[in-house]
Amino acid sequence: MDITKQIRKIEAEVGRLSPVQKILLGTDGSVTQLLAAVTGSEIAIKTRMQEIVPADPVCAEHLGIPVGEPVNYRVVELKDSVSGQVLIFAISHTPLSRLSPDFRDDLMKADIPIGRIIQRHRIEARREIVDARVSRATDDVGRIFAISAHEPLLSRQYQIIHGGTPLIFIEEQFPYNRFLDERRVIVNTPSRIHMTLIDMHGGSGRVDGGVGITLDEPGILLEACQSPVLAVTGCDLAMQDRIGSIARHVLSRIHAGASIAITVRKQLPAHFGLGSGTQLALAVARACAECYGRPLTVHDLALLVSRGGTSGIGTAAFEQGGFIIDGGHRFGTGCEKSEFRPSRASRGVRPPPVILRHEFPADWRILLAMPNVPCGANGGQETDIFRQHCPVPLGEVQALCHEILVRMLPGIVERDLDLFGSSVNAIQSLGFKRVELSLQPPVVAGLIDVMRIAGAAGAGMSSFGPTVYAVGDSDMGEIEQAAQSFMQEHGGGTTLIVSARNSGASVRVA
Repeated sequence: MDITKQIRKIEAEVGRLSPVQKILLGTDGSVTQLLAAVTGSEIAIKTRMQEIVPADPVCAEHLGIPVGEPVNYRVVELKDSVSGQVLIFAISHTPLSRLSPDFRDDLMKADIPIGRIIQRHRIEARREIVDARVSRATDDVGRIFAISAHEPLLSRQYQIIHGGTPLIFIEEQFPYNRFLDERRVIVNTPSRIHMTLIDMHGGSGRVDGGVGITLDEPGILLEACQSPVLAVTGCDLAMQDRIGSIARHVLSRIHAGASIAITVRKQLPAHFGLGSGTQLALAVARACAECYGRPLTVHDLALLVSRGGTSGIGTAAFEQGGFIIDGGHRFGTGCEKSEFRPSRASRGVRPPPVILRHEFPADWRILLAMPNVPCGANGGQETDIFRQHCPVPLGEVQALCHEILVRMLPGIVERDLDLFGSSVNAIQSLGFKRVELSLQPPVVAGLIDVMRIAGAAGAGMSSFGPTVYAVGDSDMGEIEQAAQSFMQEHGGGTTLIVSARNSGASVRVA
C-alpha cells in the first residue's frame, strides 16, 4: 500500500495530520519504542482480552491460513506509564501453528509488547502495512480513550512478516485528536426535548418558563483551533455560513487576536424541535472562548449568542443536563420582557433561572419519531405565532402549573413512570403546547396517538416539532415498530431510541 497516498486521503477526510501521527501510521518499526520517544515515558501494556479463537475469513486472508485455524486473539492498550493515558488500542491475531513453544509462552503472558517478544527471540521480521483509514469511535472505544463517541479514529492494519510468511496481523487505533502539534478544543453537546412553555399569559408579572429533558443523542460534535483565517468544514454551505456568522460575532466580542478553524464531526437536524440552534450557538461560542483562553460561563455565552431569551431549557441542558424547569422572565413595562417573543427574537434578555434540576431516571427510555413533514416553525414565522396566539387563557396556564407541580414532578422524584407519563399526555392540550400542536400536520397528532396506544407511558411533541417523543421502560421495540409503520403510511420518517443525559456538554482540550 502507498502510505503517502493513503495519508493524503485521510487528511482530506479529517484535516491535517501532525508529523507524529503520520509516523505512527507509516512506521515499519516498533510502535512501543516510538511512543516512548514521543512521550518521554515508559510505555505500559494492559491486556484487555486474550483467547484462542478460530480465524474468521478476513483474518485468514490476511494471515494466509485456512478459515477456522486457531489463532491467538489479543486486545491491548498501550499507555503512558506516568499519566495513565491510553495512547493506542491494538488488536492482534497470531496463528498458533507458526509459533515456537517459547514464543507462544511469551505471547500468552499478559502485558508484554509484541515487538519486545520478537526482539527477545531474535526473530528477523519486517512490518508490511495493509491499510490506513479513518473510523468513528464507538461508545466502548470512546470510554477507553476518554473521548466522545463519533470522534474520528486513525487506524492502520499491518502484518509482521517472518520468513516470507505473515506471523502476526495487527490493527492499531488512536484518536485523531491525540499527538497533534496544535491546541484543539472538542465540544460535544446534548440535545433536548422541550416539553412545554409554562406561562404565556403574563398576568402574574412573569412570562415564559419551560420544562425539558436533556438527551444523550443526537448531539453536536465539533472541534476547533486557532487559525489566521476563519474556516468551517464538515458541513453544508448553509451551516458553514451559520457557524461562520456566530464565530465572527463571538470572536469580535471576546477580542480574539486571530480567527478560528472549526470542523463539524456530528450535527443535529435543524428545526426539528431538538434544540439544534441553541446547542450549535453555544458550542461555537464555547469553542471560541476556550481556544482563546476566555473563562466565560454558559450564562455569558448565552448572552453573547442571544440564546435563552424565552426558554432556558437549551442553555441549562448545555450547562448541566437532566430534567429541567426554568422560571421564566419578569414581564411588563420596564421589565426584562414586555412582549411575547421566541428566544431568537429576544436579544439581550438573560437566560431564565433554573428553579429545578433533577436526575432523569436512567432506566427510562425515550423514543424519538421524526416524520417527513415540513420543519417546525422558526425565524419570522415563529415570532408571528407568538404574536398571534399570546396571551393564552389564564385558566390553561393555571391547569398546566398544577399538572407540573402535583403530577409531573412527583413522577420524576418517585420514579413513577405511569404518573409522569400521564402528565406528559395531559400537557399536550394545555397552554402554548396546545397552540404548537394545533399548527402541525395531522400526522404529528396521529403519531402521538399511535405511540400511546402501542404502550408508551406518555407521548408528546417537542417544541414546535415535528419531532414526537414517547417515554417508556427499557423495552420500546413495539412502540418504535408502531411509529415506523404509521410513518411509512404517511410519507415516511425516522426513529431513534435514546436515554436522558444527566450532564451537560463536554468540553475537552487536546
